[in-house]
Amino acid sequence: MLGNPAARVKLVEYASYTCPHCAAFATESDAVLKGRMIRSGSTSLELRHFIRDRLDLAAAVLARCGGARGFFGTHQAIFAAQKTWLPRGSEFDQNNAQRLSAYPLAAQLRALADGAGLSDIAKARGLTDPAIQACFADRAAIDRIVAMTNAAPDTIQGTPAFIVNGKQADSFAWAGLEPLLRAAGAR
Repeated sequence: MLGNPAARVKLVEYASYTCPHCAAFATESDAVLKGRMIRSGSTSLELRHFIRDRLDLAAAVLARCGGARGFFGTHQAIFAAQKTWLPRGSEFDQNNAQRLSAYPLAAQLRALADGAGLSDIAKARGLTDPAIQACFADRAAIDRIVAMTNAAPDTIQGTPAFIVNGKQADSFAWAGLEPLLRAAGAR
């Protein structure tokens, strides 16, 4: 969660790192949502993962690897570099799918992260190789990430999806969400 837990406007975002619309939202909303609304204390943001594939799960593990303090910076860095790592990771996955399927889940995710360049993004954010390895070995943490997707309301069919003060928003883009947040009291 980012911002004041007692904020008047509580925004929940369901996001996927392999979703180009989510990356666009992260870029388009950053200055106003984080720079003004959250900074003012009027709005809080809770990010929930909506996992679409193994590559997405690998990115989510790395985003959470640095703990709460480093999460949003790594989250933003992953989205900022999506146009580079996503095609690279998809190609790596296709070329190595058979070999990867023989690995345990932790090794699959680590190989995908390395092959896509996600591990390099995490290292640039201060994570060490042993810390990254420990995050991928933490099955309970991986299960919690997957549980977020499974716990999503049935009305969440894709990403990004937003819930504003307990009500699902009809908008999937910043241009439509910003007026809803302002109407709810975000400043």
